[in-house]
This record gives sequence, C-alpha cells and structure tokens, in this order.
Amino acid sequence: MISRRALLGALSAVGASAAVRPAASASAKVLRVGCQKGEAIVLAAQQNHALEQRLGPLGVQVQWSEFEYGPPLLEAMRVGSIDIGGVGDTPPIFAQAARGNLRYVASLPSGASAILLPPGSGLRTLKDLRGKRIAFARGSSAHNLTIVALEKAGIPYSDVQAIYLAPADAAAAFERGNVDAWTIWDPYYAIYETRSGVRVLEKSSNITPQFSYFMAHRDFVQANPAIIAATVEEWGRVGAWAAAHRPEVAKLVSAATGVPEPALLTALQRNPLKVLPMSDENARSQQGEADRFYRLGIIPLEIDVRKEIWRINA
Repeated sequence: MISRRALLGALSAVGASAAVRPAASASAKVLRVGCQKGEAIVLAAQQNHALEQRLGPLGVQVQWSEFEYGPPLLEAMRVGSIDIGGVGDTPPIFAQAARGNLRYVASLPSGASAILLPPGSGLRTLKDLRGKRIAFARGSSAHNLTIVALEKAGIPYSDVQAIYLAPADAAAAFERGNVDAWTIWDPYYAIYETRSGVRVLEKSSNITPQFSYFMAHRDFVQANPAIIAATVEEWGRVGAWAAAHRPEVAKLVSAATGVPEPALLTALQRNPLKVLPMSDENARSQQGEADRFYRLGIIPLEIDVRKEIWRINA
C-alpha cells in the first residue's frame, strides 16, 4: 500500500505551483469535512493528510466526519455540523428546497451508476420496470437517475413502486430478492455487478450525464473564501495524482474503508477523478433536474440553482 509520505511527496512534485498562499480572510480555525465511503479523492486526501498539510500554514485544523451517502451529509451541513463535503447531483437540490444555506463550490464528472437486477430477474429493458419495485436512496443521485430512466422508457414515475432505502438497506433488500431492481452508484455498483446472477439493466452513461459536487455552508464560504479556494485546489491536486495512480488509490481506499480492492479499482477506472470549477453546464444540468423534481411534486417549491453557485475567481 502506498504510504502517506509517498503520496504527499508525489503531490508536492505535481503541485509545486499550488503552494499555500495565506490570506487575511482565512479566519476560521477549523474546517469540518464530510466524506462518503468510497469517495476516492476525499478519502485519499484524508488518509494522507493532504488538507492538513495545505491548511496548516493558514492556522486551520481539519476535522473529518463520515456519512453513508449524500443527503445525511448535507443535512449535517444544513444544521451547521460540517462546513464542506462532496455529494452527487440530487442532494443539493433537496437541500436547497429545504432552504439549506449551502453553496456549490466545485464540480466533478461523476463515476458510474447503474440499475441492477437480482438473480433470476426476467426484466430485459427499461420498459419492463413498469409496476416494479425499484430501490434507491431518496434525494440521492440514484433518485434522479431512476426518474430519467423511466422517462426514457415512457413510464410515469407513479407507475413504479419507489422503495426508498439507504445503500446498506437497499443492498440487503436486493440480496433477499425483496426488490425488482436497485439503482446504485460506485463502489456498490462495482461490488454487486460481479455477483453470481446479478445483471446490469442499464448503465448511467446510457441514461443521462451525471455530476458530483463539493458543497459548503454559505456562511463559511462567505467568511472564509481563501480556505474554500485552497481546499478545492488541494482536492484538484489529489484528483490529478489519483488519476495517474489508480491501483495505489484502490489499495489506499480499501484499507481505509474495507471495500474490496478489485471493486474499488473497477470504480476508479470509470471515474474521471477531476475537480473542476462550477460552470454554466453544471448550472443548466442542475436546474433541469430541479425542475423535474418540482414538476413531479417531489420537492415543494421551485428553486433557482444559479443563486447557490460560488466561483473561485468571481
């Protein structure tokens, strides 16, 4: 397994131009980071103290909290328990609809997701999902992926049985045969797609483009833009390194999470591992998703995504 020292040395080599630039606006003493299981860039940074190395000269300590998936992470952010974290495309929409005081601070092209079928399933196409029990986490990226898949198949959302389950609970229901399909992201997708009899009904790449986002609490962003900028930049450096060293990152994340290394390597091989500034494309994609959830009555009010976007150089 690659050591912390080796990764930090590599990051220093590829990121010398991104040296710490202390600024007067870096006033916070602690940055509280939320992370999800299998989230390669954030976990690599955590395991190798990349943020601590970057923010230490600013007088900032880093505290970490782990979450199973995006909605609980953003709920913790909404109530002020964490300052920043990465999630899929849908949790920010639900958080904004709940009047969460959050900002989009960076984007990531998402890794892979899929709609999986349990052993013995007779389903063959998306059209076969009509009337079926589909498991996914409410307010997660899998929620939107399911809806778009149904739209492509000409199936109203009301014509399926949405089974709202967190990933661990959905996995258990899937294994027991209590659901007809499961919409899920990597690394769960990579873990289960090789199980005997499990089939992929459709991949996310054939359904709709997906993004992930780094979100931060609005008050923290406003008070500490230099810390947010340095954090996003550091994650970008870690991502660039990880993209060139996927087997090493798979070992690192496997050791930290217990997720099997082969599944993580599969997930990493289909993840761009890029951290990018927020763009107009991101805003359009998120707005279209928000409009879809409002139209279906899943969120209670119309929202304007553009109001929540923060740009580093703005």
